[in-house]
Amino acid sequence: MTTLTRQDLNFGQVVADILCEFLEVAIHLILYVREVYPSGIFQKRKKYNVPVQMSCHPELNQYIQDTLHCVKPLIEKNDAEKVVVVIMDKEHHPVERFVFEMSQPPLLSIRFSPLLLLILISSDSDTLLSHVEQLLRAFILKISVCDAVLNNNPPGCSFTVLVHTRDAATRNMEKVQVIKDFPWIVADEQEVHMQEPRLIPLKTMTSDIVKMQLYVEERAQKT
Repeated sequence: MTTLTRQDLNFGQVVADILCEFLEVAIHLILYVREVYPSGIFQKRKKYNVPVQMSCHPELNQYIQDTLHCVKPLIEKNDAEKVVVVIMDKEHHPVERFVFEMSQPPLLSIRFSPLLLLILISSDSDTLLSHVEQLLRAFILKISVCDAVLNNNPPGCSFTVLVHTRDAATRNMEKVQVIKDFPWIVADEQEVHMQEPRLIPLKTMTSDIVKMQLYVEERAQKT
C-alpha cells in the first residue's frame, strides 16, 4: 500500500498509485473467479490482508501491467471515468462487464499549492490510507464471492480492458500514451454495449481521496 510523505505533493499521483495497485489485484481475481483462464496458472497470495489469486503467466501479467501503466496518467488527472473488465464469448460478444466507476473529490482534482498539500498530508495520512485500504479490501472480498450472484459463463471466454474517459481527455489521448507499441484504440461497439443487461451492484466506497463503485453488467442469455 502506498505511504504518503511530505515529499508527495501530488494527491492525484497518490490516488493513481493506490487505484492501479488495487485494479491489478482485482483484474487477476476476476479472471480467476470467472474462470477465464485455468486455475492452474494462478497462485494464492495475500493482498490487503486477505487471500487472493494472482496469475503467474508472464504474458498475461505483462498485458495487465502495461494497460494499468497507460491508465495511471488518466486517473492521476481525474480523466478516467470508468475502467471496465469485459469478458467475451468465442464470438467476441460481451457476456459480463465488471465496471469500476471512479472519481476524485473536486478539491483533489485541481493543483494544490505545495504549502496546502503539506497541511493536508500532515493530517494523519497513515490513518487515511489505512481507511482506504480497508475499503478496498471490501471490494476484493465482494469479487471473491461474486460467482454466487452471476450465471456460469460459456467455455472459451477471453477478456479485454476498456477505459472510459471524460470528454476533455478524449481529445488528448495520444499525449498520454506512455508505452511505445501499446497504443490507445477506440473500442469496438460490441465491446462497449450490451443489450438489456442485468445489473448487479457489488460495492461502493466513499473516502476523502476517491469515490468508487463496482457493478457487473451481465448478458441475459449467455449461451
